[in-house]
Amino acid sequence: MGRNTLLQSIPSKMKAVVVTGYGGTENLESRKVPVPVPNENEVLVKIYACAVNNSDILMREGGYGTDTQSSQKAGWKREAISFPRIPGTDIAGEIVAVGANINPACLGEKVVLFPFTSSGPDGLEHMAKDITLMSSECDGGYAEYIAWPKELCRPMPLSSYVESSSFIVSCFTAWHMLEKSKVVPGEKILITGATGGVGSYAIQIASKVFGAHVIALARDLSLKEKMIELGASEVLSYKSTTLSDDILKAVGAEIDVVLDVVGDPLFSTCLNVLRNGGRLAISGAVGGPVTQLDIRTVYLKHLSIIGCTLGTRKEFDQMLAVIREGKIQPLIDKVFPLERAQDAQEYFKKSEKFGKVILQNEMKV
Repeated sequence: MGRNTLLQSIPSKMKAVVVTGYGGTENLESRKVPVPVPNENEVLVKIYACAVNNSDILMREGGYGTDTQSSQKAGWKREAISFPRIPGTDIAGEIVAVGANINPACLGEKVVLFPFTSSGPDGLEHMAKDITLMSSECDGGYAEYIAWPKELCRPMPLSSYVESSSFIVSCFTAWHMLEKSKVVPGEKILITGATGGVGSYAIQIASKVFGAHVIALARDLSLKEKMIELGASEVLSYKSTTLSDDILKAVGAEIDVVLDVVGDPLFSTCLNVLRNGGRLAISGAVGGPVTQLDIRTVYLKHLSIIGCTLGTRKEFDQMLAVIREGKIQPLIDKVFPLERAQDAQEYFKKSEKFGKVILQNEMKV
């Protein structure tokens, strides 16, 4: 490691799972790769847990499309991915080495990592053109080690690596959607994809932090009681043929804000149930990225459509503080060892899961 200060002996090679090209899970390959060396302003983090996200799947599948062609395979920035690439954005681990400019007093700290770098100023860092997201523009957490700027490391919010890793992108995205939508106490919030990572955390944040009245939409009602425990007041199935009427009847009024991660299948319903002046915040399109829009609905109802991706460092810190207070609980569906990343991603895509899927590295005692 040269001039870097070490907490423990660092091997020259590490175990990692890499994406070798666009395609199915057969393009996830276990390899031995060099351990990254932190630069002067970075630390080396030993990774103990990394959550699986939709962004990991979409990166492998090339599912983001380009600005000019929605079907073109591309990464998160809608540009070509440089393969091989180590996926994973949700990292919890321990600082085990530091670069030349970093005080070695941080060695041994248990941390979670803010998932991207950019030159954007405070409050606008997520909008900078040079944003670099783990798992897409740079290597991420399906590995044993990662080098990352020390200024983007935060103390773990909980004592468990697995639980702490579960919040980073899904909960962060949900928090940003609510902040950007300017939700106020008492508003009626409709959340689509409510059993997924973003949706299930959005239920908790909207109800327990923002004081909203939450209506959750899910594929079926088998998890209704769990969503009510999280803070939903009503839970409805989006397979209903009278969904708009069901929502309005359940609430007794039109919706103030919709948080949507589904996209095309529910897009018209989301617009229909919003009150005049309502807001639609979108952070995903798991059901389909291309839809038809009657523009008249938008301007005649004075609707705001808000695009949301990631968030700010301030929001990230606010989220972690609320987690430490116990207002948001970790939601873990299943934990896999890193070597079973293929199985983890395949399981992740199953609709019946509830909460996060985590990859875990063995801890040495």
